[in-house]
Amino acid sequence: MEQTKYSVGLDIGTTKIVAIIGKQNEYGKIEILGIGKSKSLGVHRGVVNNITQTIKSIQQAVEEAEANSGLKIGSVVVGIAGQHIRSLQHSDYITRKDSEEVIGDEDVDLLCNQVHKLIMLPGEEIIHVLPQEYKVDGQAEIREPVGMYGGRLEANFHVVVGQVVSIKNVGRCIKSAGLDLGNITLEPLASSDAVLSQEEKEAGVALIDIGGGTTDLAIFKDGIIRHTAVIPFGGGVITEDIKEGCSIIEKQAELLKTRFGSAWPGENRDNEIVSIPGLRGREPKEISLKNLSKIIHARVVEIIEQVYVEIKNYGHEEQKKKLIAGIVLTGGGSQLKHLKQLVEYITGMDTRIGYPNEHLAGDSDEEVASPLYATAVGLLMNAIKNQEKLKLTQEEIIQEVEQEQEEELVYAERETEAIARPNLHKERKSVFDKWSEKLKEFLDNAE
Repeated sequence: MEQTKYSVGLDIGTTKIVAIIGKQNEYGKIEILGIGKSKSLGVHRGVVNNITQTIKSIQQAVEEAEANSGLKIGSVVVGIAGQHIRSLQHSDYITRKDSEEVIGDEDVDLLCNQVHKLIMLPGEEIIHVLPQEYKVDGQAEIREPVGMYGGRLEANFHVVVGQVVSIKNVGRCIKSAGLDLGNITLEPLASSDAVLSQEEKEAGVALIDIGGGTTDLAIFKDGIIRHTAVIPFGGGVITEDIKEGCSIIEKQAELLKTRFGSAWPGENRDNEIVSIPGLRGREPKEISLKNLSKIIHARVVEIIEQVYVEIKNYGHEEQKKKLIAGIVLTGGGSQLKHLKQLVEYITGMDTRIGYPNEHLAGDSDEEVASPLYATAVGLLMNAIKNQEKLKLTQEEIIQEVEQEQEEELVYAERETEAIARPNLHKERKSVFDKWSEKLKEFLDNAE
């Protein structure tokens, strides 16, 4: 199979690294061709803190995905998270030279590129510039300005910013693992692509992605991203609390959490006890499930309350900003028993668990449709989207070159006629040179 036929998403998480290969079928759904995962050893709270270990883990996941699919992985789209991520609101405008001409994509690109030149704090870099709504000559609340007449084009932007060092470290790991970095995407945006429907984004929804090291938030209203935040706590701190509270090793704490854990302490009776084997011939340890759920409950409440503060900062209580579709929980941490009920109790908002199966082809493996893989599926969708854009641009360039080829023939005929007049002779570039130049220009301008 050719490289152009499939795409790859790579989720570098705190607990696991997932490489997922897929392609779009004729019905517009995503067909998973191969998946590989490995234990993440060099990432802490979404940030790479051990390059060598991370490279090894990436290679392991990639090799497994390649073995499963029989394909070779080249370029990947990677997710980024971590406590260094912040977002801000910004307004900007451009004045067009000719208001008699309709606004085109190049005007919107010019405006977005202008925002990319914003001066950030030392050591920070812009990751995403997300337009919210546009204004044309003072006319507000325009979703799509392309095709309209106007002299002044302005827009409100949601700008996502991250630390240069963290972004460079991710890029270094990808390159050292023998891969090409196709694009970097904010993880909550990738997860939202995978689990949210367009209706939810229109109505207003908060996506909470509970990972191992971070909890990511993305808020949508009227189909537009309105707020993003990364909270530096996730399922890992819950496991840590169980380990400390019950005096057991991490592996046992993780098993206890996933098999017997509950976010609602009232569910367990006092006499419900689980026995854990002792270390190296020591006596087994008995742990009360009621105490276990009390430990889990305390930490989950803390995480959800921090997320709720961010939802309040967005201003969801205002009538215009109301989140009608409530909350969608996803990520590995969302599989904790009774978490949905606890989130509804704390926030008073409708809640559901988000599965990334809406965009997957019917014959996809059940395992991939788990909330655990929401970010990886979202990154794969992003990679497919990027490839489609590149393909379209290449087609446009080919059409343009063919048109120039025709013009060149006409020119050649004229040149033959005017051969006696050397001052009309003009050096022409070859068709291939033109195509290469146009493609290079597009790739240079691409984000």
